[in-house]
Amino acid sequence: MNIFVCVKQVPDTETKITPTSDGSYIETSSIKWIMNPYDEFAVEQALLMKAAKPEAIVTVVRVGSTKDAEALRTAMAMGADEAILIDGPDHLDSYMTAKAIKGAIEKSGKTADLILTGKQAIDSDSLQVPQLLAQMLNMPSVSVVVGFENNGGTLTLKREVEGGALEIYEVKAPALVACNKGLNTPRYASLPGIMKAKKKPLTTYSLADVGVSDDDKRLKYSAFKLPPEKPPGKKFDAMDEANQAKVVSDVVNLLRTEAKVI
Repeated sequence: MNIFVCVKQVPDTETKITPTSDGSYIETSSIKWIMNPYDEFAVEQALLMKAAKPEAIVTVVRVGSTKDAEALRTAMAMGADEAILIDGPDHLDSYMTAKAIKGAIEKSGKTADLILTGKQAIDSDSLQVPQLLAQMLNMPSVSVVVGFENNGGTLTLKREVEGGALEIYEVKAPALVACNKGLNTPRYASLPGIMKAKKKPLTTYSLADVGVSDDDKRLKYSAFKLPPEKPPGKKFDAMDEANQAKVVSDVVNLLRTEAKVI
């Protein structure tokens, strides 16, 4: 059984983000990179399946720069068997990313029995790659999955929808499952796992190797900029009872005209 897990390397939420001088992306030289949190649930689900079927091979796949393979090494330290890195810019659009992953899976020579991803990446927040990849591979997909059961090749999946309701799907493998928070509890990488990860195979492909070129670009990024700083708060002195009525009137007026919350 071949299980592929798609992971993305994203900036740590505590990292200070600075746009490039031309506004085409963000400065990446000083960023601390982490595995996309939703992808951790996908890795954990793959490892749970491997525990039930030890002969299963878990391969993690990432598209991005080769300068830092932290996300792939983390996944292998957690227990994944091997990794594939498609060397390319860190801000490819969703279509190019999906096509690159498809090409890497095919180039690996393995038939994907199951593909697991996170439901979305916390940086671009597009929620597009899982669905695009499933369409390209002509396999069923279910997203925002919070419940997973494998019944002899038939997957019973619980999908979260708005309002807290759940939809239940039965899907025959091969399939693509996009995982959400609550599906499981991702494990921490152990020290022995970290040491073993350094010796596990990591295959690198170029975009050309997996059949992706500039002609596949669907989006062009521009005008990256930080949001405007919030104006300083306003203080009102309501200690003087004679002044309280006016203060209340002023506050209500500001909430209505400036904050527009009433």
